[in-house]
Amino acid sequence: MDRELAAPAGATVAETGPPRRRAAFRPDIEGLRGIAVLSVLAFHSAVPGLTGGYVGVDVFFVISGFLITGLLTNRPLGLWDFAARRARRILPAAATVLVATAVAGGALLDPLRGTDLARDLIAAAGQFANWRFVGRQTDYLAAEQAPSPLQHFWSLGVENQFYLLWGVLLLGLARYLHGRRRTLAITLTTLGIGGVSLVLCLRWTQTSAPLAYFSTGSRLWEFAAGACAALLGGALATRTGRAPVRWSLRLTGWLGLAAVAAPVLLYDRDTPFPGTAALLPVLGTAAVLLAGHDCPLRARDAGRLLATRPLRAAGRLSYAWYLWHWPVLTIAQARYGALPWTTLLALTAAAALPAWLTLRLVEQPLRYGSSPAPRRGLAVGASALVIPLIAALTLGGGTVRALGGAADAPVAAPAGAADGPGLLAPGTRVLALTPSLARARQDFPPGKGCEIPLNADSSPRCLFGAEDSPDRIVLLGDSHAGQWISAALALAEQRHWALEVLVKPGCPLATLTVRNNVLGRTFDECDRWRENTLTRLTSGPTPRLVLMAGLNRYGSQEERTEGWSRTLDRLTALGAPLAYLGDTPMPGKDIPTCLAASDGRSDACFFPRETAFEPDPLLDGGLAARYGVRTLDLGPLLCPGAGPSCPAVLEGVVLYRDTGHITDTLARVLAPRLDKGLLGVAGEPAVTGGSAVPAAPGGPAAPGGPAVPGASGGAGAPAAHP
Repeated sequence: MDRELAAPAGATVAETGPPRRRAAFRPDIEGLRGIAVLSVLAFHSAVPGLTGGYVGVDVFFVISGFLITGLLTNRPLGLWDFAARRARRILPAAATVLVATAVAGGALLDPLRGTDLARDLIAAAGQFANWRFVGRQTDYLAAEQAPSPLQHFWSLGVENQFYLLWGVLLLGLARYLHGRRRTLAITLTTLGIGGVSLVLCLRWTQTSAPLAYFSTGSRLWEFAAGACAALLGGALATRTGRAPVRWSLRLTGWLGLAAVAAPVLLYDRDTPFPGTAALLPVLGTAAVLLAGHDCPLRARDAGRLLATRPLRAAGRLSYAWYLWHWPVLTIAQARYGALPWTTLLALTAAAALPAWLTLRLVEQPLRYGSSPAPRRGLAVGASALVIPLIAALTLGGGTVRALGGAADAPVAAPAGAADGPGLLAPGTRVLALTPSLARARQDFPPGKGCEIPLNADSSPRCLFGAEDSPDRIVLLGDSHAGQWISAALALAEQRHWALEVLVKPGCPLATLTVRNNVLGRTFDECDRWRENTLTRLTSGPTPRLVLMAGLNRYGSQEERTEGWSRTLDRLTALGAPLAYLGDTPMPGKDIPTCLAASDGRSDACFFPRETAFEPDPLLDGGLAARYGVRTLDLGPLLCPGAGPSCPAVLEGVVLYRDTGHITDTLARVLAPRLDKGLLGVAGEPAVTGGSAVPAAPGGPAAPGGPAVPGASGGAGAPAAHP
């Protein structure tokens, strides 16, 4: 978060020539920055009632656009001089926090999270952390995944990318245009970039929340709003002596301050953001900046409230405090588990001490040093980039050694049993965890272009095996169906059939409407995808087998039953054999991270049986028998016995790659059970009016499927599972 203390009191577009008037100090901007950082800190500390504090980042973006535009239009700067000033201002403090986080992460985090941290360090040092998190499809406002200690560096990446773009544009215009032509060009450029960015922001908020939240393109309009306030302030500079103008600015300031404060109280994690919701804090900030451009501040101005000493003190500390607080909070919670908001707030307050030391010992000396030459500033910036990279490589090498191998090492699945009480074939031994902890998180099924965007409503062509064969197995469902690709492919390849994958994550095959927490709205794309998929199946050749699977936690038990009935009415009309794989147990916690933190001790990562299962309409009732669906329940195998807990590792095989999906290694181990249970030894679908093949010994199951051991009867379940 940039913190220029000088701001344009009456910004006018400068010409090349004599030095310009130094912009007046704006204490209200320092106080506004204080409100912004306190809002963010309160949100990250989970303070009750301040659920929209994340808008403080948007306030910072607008302030940066205002200050940088004023700086570039008020003073004759060269591009290298501007780059050196930015490097000395931003990079040393950031490098200090990055190195400290690398040291703390190496000492306090498990090796698996340490590996992630090393990659995040490289992205943060290189000023592209925002794109790193876009690539990982991180949902910043949802708490599905354990956040990175450096996740907040996304905003610094956006700011530095804006500085580069804005410096080149405005300084380029200053070189070739003069007078009113330059003013007009800057204004039109600002409006054009801001308009395009706003359109992208609104669109991406509806289609890709990570892209909308983290990308530079969807955030430039916020900087442009600040730039417009700086340019408009210059146009009003000669009119502020008039009483109507003064009163209008005073009202604008108070309304703007209210628009900044309201979202902090009214927004929450479920608010689709940025999108239209960001308009309120962004325009409010621009209004406050515009209203206070006529220094000195008058007694009844909103700026007088902002210029109070406590807010200004928070504003002076804002950049360093913002950098330090998030690693403190995330590393503490990774080490000790979830903490109450009072403890989080105390840790955030404690982070003010290293922030103050960074301000006094790093920021100010390097920023106001005796040698302002561009060469020195660029050298300081280069050092601030190289040192964190060295720390990242050191941390990454140590964590790879601790995990015992590279994450991209190939995985050979052990031989699986076709039946019996064991997971593996008799005589098979696993000498070490497979997949390794370094590999487990990336142990995905083959993709081959099958990925479907969040906003898409039709699956791409996705065939495996003998693609030209007229015979095919169709794998149908959400990501919990997609986790079985390798097992289904083994069935198809053995018979020289094709495997067609029709999968959309977060979308139930049962006909029911769900809400997507990433989009913050009803997931209408699911309904369209399901309809298009069923239509696609009916218009093509009849499959040899339709294999259905999916997360069994959409809606209530009654809604799932009704939804499956509507879908099966459509599928039975195909005339193809139907088979259903019961959902796998849900650990509810990141199993690879848990195993890494416990040095591979699997007993430390057991999870409760009562939360691992939900009643399944196709396994627990007569629905499968009514529609002639052959079912296979692997739950008793993956959570054996009648104890209160389910394991994370069986016979040396790591069962889960995250909080709810099985590893691809396990899917390949289980392929023989799918083959015998769903297709039979003769290679033909063995549909027998809904009879179920048990996953573990115990004799034939009754029609409709065996009961799930220890199943919970609760109906409250998440609407979607990313």
